[in-house]
Amino acid sequence: MRSLIEERRVESFVAAFAGVPVRINCRFAENRAFLQDYITGEAPVFAVEPTQADLRRMQADFDRADRADGLPQHRRSDMFLENNAIHALLAERFVQYGVLLMHGSALCMDGEAYLFTASSGTGKSTHARLWREVFGDRVWMINDDKPLLRVTDAGVTVWGSPWNGKHRLGKNASAPLRAVVSLHRDRENHIEPLKQAAAFSVLVKQIYSSKDPATMAQIMALEKRLLDRVDFYALGCNMEPDAAQIAWEGMQRKAPEK
Repeated sequence: MRSLIEERRVESFVAAFAGVPVRINCRFAENRAFLQDYITGEAPVFAVEPTQADLRRMQADFDRADRADGLPQHRRSDMFLENNAIHALLAERFVQYGVLLMHGSALCMDGEAYLFTASSGTGKSTHARLWREVFGDRVWMINDDKPLLRVTDAGVTVWGSPWNGKHRLGKNASAPLRAVVSLHRDRENHIEPLKQAAAFSVLVKQIYSSKDPATMAQIMALEKRLLDRVDFYALGCNMEPDAAQIAWEGMQRKAPEK
């Protein structure tokens, strides 16, 4: 793959994600603009700088995904690949700071975060939109695609990230995580608590995983702490407004046993 990335001038700045300041060295002004809301004057604790090899790995990942989906492969732009490489490099290093990247749609209602997760195309973003429509100003979006979870002894906090979905719904803000909700389509709306074994299977499918054994061990330890601190639910839902009301009411009952 031919790339001109190493011939471009480096853009260097510090951005903070989930309370972790990082020096970003990139070569596309568009990616600095993409991260603008997260730029800070804090001292960085580590640095990331995508290389041409990182871009090749990103392209290979997209090629594999295209093949799996039966889609024609196509060459992504260096700017797009660099953006995704920054994200991947951050996800790998964040684990050392108790931060996990999770695929899902996270919103805040009445000061607490609810994270909806499901396979792509199931309707988690649509369900989050129903909450905004039903509950109005009580709800705001933290992140509609790739929120960050910071796990500490005090609990789990959901943070926004600039990788917030095609509709760019989210902000550089955080809220304590009240529950994780695994969605599936159903004719009737219903919600039930999940035991830890079932909740763990939800996590491993949706949380970033590493090819490095030591990093993966850290991820699994953080997942266990998350399971101990947060309630998990399974939500069968249609795309009617009642789905939001039933989900909310179901999670206000007595917390499920771990």
